[in-house]
Amino acid sequence: MKHALKAPIAKTVPTTSTHHGIVKHDDYHWLKAENWQEVMQKPSLLPQDIRQYLEAENIFTKSQLADTEALQKKLFGELKGRIKEDDSSVPAPHGPYLYSSSFVTGGQYPRFSRRLKTGGDEVLLFDGNALAKGVEYFSFGGIVISLDHKLAAWSFDNKGSEFYELRVRDLTTGKDLPDVIENSAGGAIWAADNKSFFYTTQDDNHRPLKTWQHVLGTTQADDRLVYEEKDTGLFTGVGATSSQKFILIDIHDHDTSEIWLMDADKPFSNPRLMIPRTEKIEADVEHWNDIFLIKTNAKGAEDYKIVEAPVSDPRPENWTDFIPHRSGVFIISMMVLKNWMVRMERENALPRIVIRNMNTGDEHAIAFDEEAYSLGIGEMREFDTDTLRFSYSSMTTPTQVYDYNMQTRERVLRKTQEVPSGHVIADYVTRRVQATGHDGVHIPVTLLYRKTTKLDGSAPLWLYGYGSYGISLPAAFDSDVLSLVDRGFVYAMAHIRGGQEKGRQWYKSGKLEHKTNTFKDFISAAKYLIEAKFTSQGRIIAEGGSAGGMLMGAVANMAPEIFGGIVAGVPFVDVLTTMLDDTLPLTPPEWPEWGNPIESKHAYQTIASYSPIDNVTAQAYPAIFAIGGLTDPRVTYWEPAKWVATLRRKNTSHNLMLLKINMGAGHGGASGRFDSLKEEAEQYAFGLKVMGMLDAS
Repeated sequence: MKHALKAPIAKTVPTTSTHHGIVKHDDYHWLKAENWQEVMQKPSLLPQDIRQYLEAENIFTKSQLADTEALQKKLFGELKGRIKEDDSSVPAPHGPYLYSSSFVTGGQYPRFSRRLKTGGDEVLLFDGNALAKGVEYFSFGGIVISLDHKLAAWSFDNKGSEFYELRVRDLTTGKDLPDVIENSAGGAIWAADNKSFFYTTQDDNHRPLKTWQHVLGTTQADDRLVYEEKDTGLFTGVGATSSQKFILIDIHDHDTSEIWLMDADKPFSNPRLMIPRTEKIEADVEHWNDIFLIKTNAKGAEDYKIVEAPVSDPRPENWTDFIPHRSGVFIISMMVLKNWMVRMERENALPRIVIRNMNTGDEHAIAFDEEAYSLGIGEMREFDTDTLRFSYSSMTTPTQVYDYNMQTRERVLRKTQEVPSGHVIADYVTRRVQATGHDGVHIPVTLLYRKTTKLDGSAPLWLYGYGSYGISLPAAFDSDVLSLVDRGFVYAMAHIRGGQEKGRQWYKSGKLEHKTNTFKDFISAAKYLIEAKFTSQGRIIAEGGSAGGMLMGAVANMAPEIFGGIVAGVPFVDVLTTMLDDTLPLTPPEWPEWGNPIESKHAYQTIASYSPIDNVTAQAYPAIFAIGGLTDPRVTYWEPAKWVATLRRKNTSHNLMLLKINMGAGHGGASGRFDSLKEEAEQYAFGLKVMGMLDAS
């Protein structure tokens, strides 16, 4: 008789630490490899005892999901069947060329090509499938074309650790130059002379603190250090204005900015300070004629405004309002072209695109009529253009790409996302409802379901949430979730506090000492959906990843009875321990989001009150599937590993507690488009199993 495989039990090695006179206990600290920095670069260096434990967890998870393997294959076939395998982008004009990306049938990775606007054959510049041969993981960082279109600075990561190798390709010969940059952050900005570029490197702790200039034909050791940030709580990045006249060095955390600039045609000059750092003041910079345009929250502009400043002296004391602050109208982004400003705004949780004629000051908006939808600015490579490329989709409507003449206001549909297996929009319903929070706020919830689904409380429901860093969930088309909806699920997204769906205040009221609003909002959304008969208690699968995985851990502690199952991708669940460890990659820049428990007893106690691992108690938990990545620099692998070990020890139910660590990937999971679909299929199969729907066709 075959015995069922038993769940791995992690050994306990009691450790303690004391902060502010408070003793913290951790029985699973040993799962954090002492050489974790080396493991990021070379996974084979993971200590053997940790490797054996993680592999035992993977084997156990595989055994517990063995009865879903046929369903996983079916789901994978469905997910893959909704992808046009030989899909390609609408070509983007740039100088004398049209640039595009594409996939080939069976290919996992994108290819990048161009052809002359005047005609001729398409020339393949980069083939991701060829570059990924022989490695378990591959991801492009960035591909930046020089201003004369002869070279491309491009980068890749083949470990999942987000340390990018930066190279330079001669686009005439198709061969890479000898120039190689290690440990870059991925991007690059060319100087106007096309002979050098600027980039940022990451230190051993994965922090981008230094910006360099590389001259073609030299080695990385010869590169000029342009800027070094001494405060490890701030990261640096390098960019350029759309006019290509200025190179910008941006120093920032989650709520503070500092901007330095250089003239692109004087690449060997030293950067000069444009906007000094002021705590909790942010700034994004664009350029038009003799003025800079700056999106900022300065002087109480909570939902942002746009100011102008003279190029000759752009200090904050010379700022004047260009687009004044309007409370409740959140300015998401701006783009400045030769004759136009395009800005994305959001009001009442719905986006719109606003076009401004920079010469006349006239404005008009592009908006749509569905209850919930998503808008995006497309690939815009040219400064002197009257054509705006944008995309539109909703939960029911596949992505549509438009070219919009900003002068005539004519709209041309360039592409509609193809769903090869078929998709009938009329078979589905998308809705935006409002749940009432614990303190009376209205929480937007976006729904998708089939018209034939009975809304009598019998339907299972898949509830997705995030709620951190001001990141908003777009009500966009996602062909993957149709595999759930077609099996009778209601699919829902909760636009909870911590995002910016309802402006900057929506974000602020879900961070720091207000963080628990995020978790309570998600629970309120779930309760509303139960009361409104979209589902019933115990029939909800909750999903969230990264900081959304912390949300999953928190709601599992606070209201386990509501959920039948939880899928937590790369879950940030050991919040207090991580925020106490200032050697970890993201800890210092994260303190404005969560608080600094090293310096502040109040922050320590606040985080301790909700940190998922620290609040696991002896109670009946729903089924939980936690997924991590060995080389993940954002949420380290030991967080989900410690969480599941803690849950196993204290859970009083017999529900599944599963851990899967991807031993060859990082924060984003598998890199290939089909491999990532297999992971999605596995998570869906887990949810269907928990709902007793293994035989759902």
